[in-house]
Amino acid sequence: MKPDSINISQIIKETTIKPNSNNFAVCWIKSEVDGIEIDEVLYKNVSNSIFFLDPKFQWKIFKKGNSTSSGYILHLEKEVLNNPLLSNLHINKVRLFNSGEIPLFKLSPGIEKRTQAILEMIDELLGSNLNHKDDAILSLLNTFFVYCDGQCNIKSVVSNTNSKTNIVYKFKKLVDKNIFEHHEIAHYAKLLNISPKYLNECVKEVLSVSSKNIVTEQLLMRSRYALKFSNKTIKEISFELGFSSPDYFSYFFKTHTGISPSSLRKS
Repeated sequence: MKPDSINISQIIKETTIKPNSNNFAVCWIKSEVDGIEIDEVLYKNVSNSIFFLDPKFQWKIFKKGNSTSSGYILHLEKEVLNNPLLSNLHINKVRLFNSGEIPLFKLSPGIEKRTQAILEMIDELLGSNLNHKDDAILSLLNTFFVYCDGQCNIKSVVSNTNSKTNIVYKFKKLVDKNIFEHHEIAHYAKLLNISPKYLNECVKEVLSVSSKNIVTEQLLMRSRYALKFSNKTIKEISFELGFSSPDYFSYFFKTHTGISPSSLRKS
């Protein structure tokens, strides 16, 4: 990569304005932000969101008057997105940056911590002189975009007030909160005062997957994390995640991943 093809900055100023450049921008807004103005239209309630902004858009971010960081802004030249490591990602296939809309992702609870960690590492690497830092940065960008494109996030557009999108976002928050006790779609539909059939219809329309798939992905994500980064036994993990037995947990995990929990732990 050539110098300055990737830049990153924290959102610290009370008003952050798009620089005079033709770079694409990825804005991760964590919190403490009053709104983002895009082509003179102000959008509020944007905390815990990621925006993908084509160079054609003029934008400003307004934050509350304190010195803490409210997120990051990634500036990317087109050549970066065309890199072979990134070019096959869904993020490019659907042309998020120039689709005529302003795509955003509302991050699921818990994912924002991983997002922040990835962006912090990119920031650190950009300021270093380490060997092979370009490869490391591209790998982190790939991971970042995979999270953005994953089923743990809700893709929408900035002007979208569709009630189905709101239902899906509430559903995903409930799943994150209750996944340890409840795996049944009927339970979440009851909490939302809708039928399981309508909940599934909403999820399919917004995310193009089934509502059961959302529960499955959450269970797999938490399973992988516990298996790789904790000292808990497989039995402890299975009961903590609400499975009726370690055998059923192992069956579930192998069915969806192709490997057993013990094999993942050894890898």
